[in-house]
Amino acid sequence: MEYALVGWPDEGPQLRLDHREFSYAGKFVMSNTGKAVARNDAGPGRDGGDDLVAAVAFNEDRTDPGTAWLRYVTVRDDRRGEGVGARLAAFASDRLEARGYDRVQIAVNNPFAYHALHKAGFGYTGERTGLAELVLARPGDRARESYQAGLDAYRERDDLAPEEREFLEAKAGEGPPDVISVPE
Repeated sequence: MEYALVGWPDEGPQLRLDHREFSYAGKFVMSNTGKAVARNDAGPGRDGGDDLVAAVAFNEDRTDPGTAWLRYVTVRDDRRGEGVGARLAAFASDRLEARGYDRVQIAVNNPFAYHALHKAGFGYTGERTGLAELVLARPGDRARESYQAGLDAYRERDDLAPEEREFLEAKAGEGPPDVISVPE
């Protein structure tokens, strides 16, 4: 897997993603966010054109210049659950931190994304935003109690799919997952 920064927000990068394969595809055409991607390694004789696996959009917080936000993380439908999104979020966060941001945040709306972002080194802040979105930050609190507090917030919802309920039940009492290695 190859991870790459496409461009910073002030450079106006745009990505055209197939809405049949990627959630939030239309958000990546917007030019006011930076973008990073994960691609399959092209290998000899391949151009890699159709090998886009995941993308993340990000920008600076409007009120705190020391904070950046990951706005959208999307993984191609057939590659979900492989850890690509978590690695891409960690990759983008490392680049943002190297650029001088003290903190990177993201709002997540489901327990699968919540768990994946913990793999990328994020922790639950205790804050909520939008419609049932929990705010995670890096660096953040990665204690078992904090991790479970976020899962409890999802357990309170009435609109979860059976798979989400099963996932929450399986994670009861557990600490956050180990932080994954970040691609170079």
